[in-house]
Amino acid sequence: MVLRGGLIGAGYFAANHLHSWREVEGADIVAVCDLDETKARQAAADYGIAAVYTDARQMMREAQLDFVDIVTTPESHRFLVELAAEHRLHTICQKPFASSMADARAMVAACEQAGVQLMVHENFRWQHPMQLVREHSATIGDLFFGRIEFRTTFDIYAVQPYLATDEHFIIYDLGIHLLDLARFFMGEVASLMCYTRRVNPKIKGEDVATIMLKMTSGATCLVTASYASHWETENFPETTVHLEGNQGTVHLARDYQFKAVRDGEVINLHAVPEKLAWMRPPGHIVQDSVIRIQQHWVDCLQTGTAPQTSGNDNLKTLELVFGAYQSAANGQPYHVGTL
Repeated sequence: MVLRGGLIGAGYFAANHLHSWREVEGADIVAVCDLDETKARQAAADYGIAAVYTDARQMMREAQLDFVDIVTTPESHRFLVELAAEHRLHTICQKPFASSMADARAMVAACEQAGVQLMVHENFRWQHPMQLVREHSATIGDLFFGRIEFRTTFDIYAVQPYLATDEHFIIYDLGIHLLDLARFFMGEVASLMCYTRRVNPKIKGEDVATIMLKMTSGATCLVTASYASHWETENFPETTVHLEGNQGTVHLARDYQFKAVRDGEVINLHAVPEKLAWMRPPGHIVQDSVIRIQQHWVDCLQTGTAPQTSGNDNLKTLELVFGAYQSAANGQPYHVGTL
């Protein structure tokens, strides 16, 4: 069975979704929708999609879909997810999932009530090196320390200018990925402490954040994010990871240099994914992860299993985002479960 999908939102990141759907087995995008008809028609022409819409409700009603892929900004997510639930359509939604916990919980409830699957497009955990880190972290015993870092001066505002005007920036847009990785590698979080700074005077929100997580296991994990860090060579969009267990260490360094140490044995790998013809370095690490998460989504729909980053699961990551902002604002630890 080949599932029929409709994509909503033909903006900056949608090209990665549309390219990736061509690589995924078991699904086709048969309709595209955007409020800007020119963008929708261009996407349809570029990717061989027959049906073009400017009204999501009309698309859901007419296009005989199995699922929708929502690639719009967060303020539109609740309306579109609840609309999809109303039409009994399984739904992928881009991150950040919601601009409030109330909206996020409402979307999860709507999809549960409608009996449809909901997955948040939280793709960093699907990057090839992150899958490798997860695999080897299971071999080094009980984890007691982690460090996850994303530090760059890449001009993200050139391709996404709205980020410069957002009141909340790096934790909400990027840190959410790192917090999800912390959960992916080390389990759930009990509490956190967060500090933020705005280094770039031309933007509104924070561009540097340092978050210390205390996991429910008792382990600690340091998550740092920066768009103000100068390097001899730029490493965007790389994330580095260091995990320590009572039997060994896993380390993912710059240029995707991977090392695992256990009982005196050392494994060294270059953890860069295969680059397909349409991918453009250095973004291919992200583009590869989009293929992987979308294939995971289709496999889950075909087998009736819940996706890893379901709406329910993402509530836990999203709470860490809002908890981090609360901690940064009041200078106090945030205890999970209080938002």
